[in-house]
Amino acid sequence: MENNNQQDKTPNPLRNDNPKKGFNFYWIYGIIAVAFIALNFFSTGEATENLIQKGQLIDMLRKGDVEKILLINKDEYAEVYIKPDKISSYPDLKPSSSPFKTAAPHFVYNGDLEKFGEFITTIQKEQNIPEESQIYLERENRVDYTSQILSWLLPLGLIVLFWIFIMRRMGGGGAGGGGQIFNIGKSKAQLFDGKLKVNITFDDVAGLDEAKVEIMEIVDFLKNPKKYTDLGGKIPKGALLVGPPGTGKTLIAKAVAGEAKVPFFSLSGSDFVEMFVGVGASRVRDLFKTAKEKAPCIIFIDEIDAIGRARGKNQVTGANDERENTLNQLLTEMDGFSNNQGVIILAATNRADILDRALMRAGRFDRQIHVELPDLTEREAIFKVHVKGLKTDTSINLNMLAKQTPGFSGADIANVCNEAALIAARKNSKEINKQDFMDAIDRIIGGLEKRSKIITMHEKSVIAYHEAGHASVSWLLEHANPLVKVTIVPRGRALGAAWYLPEERQITTFDQMFDEMTATMGGRAAEELIFGRVSTGALNDLEKVTKQAYAMIVYYGLDSKLGNISYYDSSGQQEYSFQRPYSDKTAELIDSEVHRLAEEAYLKAKTILSENMDKLRKLAEQLLNEEVIFNEDVEAIFGPRPFGKETGSDTAKEVSSNFREKRDKEKENAVNEHKKAEEAAEIKLSEENQSEAQNESKD
Repeated sequence: MENNNQQDKTPNPLRNDNPKKGFNFYWIYGIIAVAFIALNFFSTGEATENLIQKGQLIDMLRKGDVEKILLINKDEYAEVYIKPDKISSYPDLKPSSSPFKTAAPHFVYNGDLEKFGEFITTIQKEQNIPEESQIYLERENRVDYTSQILSWLLPLGLIVLFWIFIMRRMGGGGAGGGGQIFNIGKSKAQLFDGKLKVNITFDDVAGLDEAKVEIMEIVDFLKNPKKYTDLGGKIPKGALLVGPPGTGKTLIAKAVAGEAKVPFFSLSGSDFVEMFVGVGASRVRDLFKTAKEKAPCIIFIDEIDAIGRARGKNQVTGANDERENTLNQLLTEMDGFSNNQGVIILAATNRADILDRALMRAGRFDRQIHVELPDLTEREAIFKVHVKGLKTDTSINLNMLAKQTPGFSGADIANVCNEAALIAARKNSKEINKQDFMDAIDRIIGGLEKRSKIITMHEKSVIAYHEAGHASVSWLLEHANPLVKVTIVPRGRALGAAWYLPEERQITTFDQMFDEMTATMGGRAAEELIFGRVSTGALNDLEKVTKQAYAMIVYYGLDSKLGNISYYDSSGQQEYSFQRPYSDKTAELIDSEVHRLAEEAYLKAKTILSENMDKLRKLAEQLLNEEVIFNEDVEAIFGPRPFGKETGSDTAKEVSSNFREKRDKEKENAVNEHKKAEEAAEIKLSEENQSEAQNESKD
């Protein structure tokens, strides 16, 4: 650690450790505005301080005080100049305020100037002024350049300012270098270096051991390059993080930023794309130019599929698309003619199948790190990380919470912990207990309970038999998922729900998928057997069965008539294709086989329920009475599952018992509150009786 700290403090000539604040462009706007005001204020316009009337002008001419008279711009106004030796006769004369005028007029006359020259001559003749001493009207044309400049420059300036405002709004409001029109081609990457640091380390990343091993090797190469270069090894140029949403791809990148101790550039794929042609490629060039100056460094591009989509697949915009130009520039910068030694590219996406093959090749992304959904052990480790900052009691069993959340991502687990804290705070609890986590899991899986939803008794009965049909068929099938609980309390958009604990397996057989389809059809089959008709409540079930049957036939090759053929496209090229990869005759065969599979699953569900009609009715009646039933309740009616011990059954029973404890506590709390309410009512009634008795005794 000491060596690393010393290395960090070593001055780097390529790095600006004391960056100066850049010039603010708004100063230019201010200077221009002040200049306009000054020119307008000191402009040579018509003077109004020493304005005189016709009588005053006649008196000046009679006295012989006038030196000359200038008629400005034909008949706009007249300037009167007094003889220097006569200025003292006019003590009220105000000097000119303009610093730009050397010979400013003493007085201004703006009366009737139509026959002004004849008027002056007549006055002087009346006073018998000699002809050689008379003054004559002089004419002068003047141009007010300030007004003319302002007349066309000011509107142009307003247009420019309005355009800059629009560009700033479209460019992100000034965030980063691309916010202003003059920096539209600059990179918008956020640099983590110096004062701006990331505090997340690999210790904060749980459940991704294999991914961390590969990514930590890159970090170790940056810290100790000599260990690898002595053997002739080269640093990987790039690593692509691939996985479903919420699995921790961006979190791994944050950990790399916190561990590497090198400049780290972070941005999104959409930051390159703008409405202007060439902006994306310009930002890519600027990003790599800045990165080379700060090498060794790391560039992280989140959601790279925004610009990395395969070229030539978009039939509408063609090959001259701005996104393709940006991708071409990115490919050149990553591994082109020039060398980017010391610049490592990290990228993340959940749609690797649509990325361009040139982007995926070795030399650009040397490694593809798959970040999958966590298994049981990894979910428990993730729970440990997120529970650190929570105040929990001793009843929390993280292993049991991990068992109750199959298929949850790291983001889902973080949401569970946060929801549990919010639920505990809503109850004014000092600590988060096991029941709060149970409520949080129910809230995320099924949605919020809606006990106030208005449901008729007939609808409630249909829902009960529907959910009982699911539970019964799944209990009696060999490969169906173990049941945890069934409820007819509305949650979210669902009127009822059944909780299962799916087995965590990597491959699935035809029998397993068909049993799942049959269990899904159990609800609709129970409605037809009991009520003689079906309802719209099975919409979600039918959608699930149809998609699963289609996948079994078209993708997995599990149909005997279609054979060992799969039309699945892992490259994603069919997304832009207007043609199906099979003929019309094959499409008819697929439709008929999908229909056959769905009907066979439905008939099998009806057969199972017909043979266990009395048990179905008992289960539905219990569900109507208690609204929620559990694994033990189904076992009490149907007995143990007929196919012996199955993987996941013990876990399902354990999870079910936890939910049962929760329900029993809720019932106990409800009973206690009811007793308290009755006691309070009795006390209030006795007090009223006593007050009435006292009033009667007084009477």
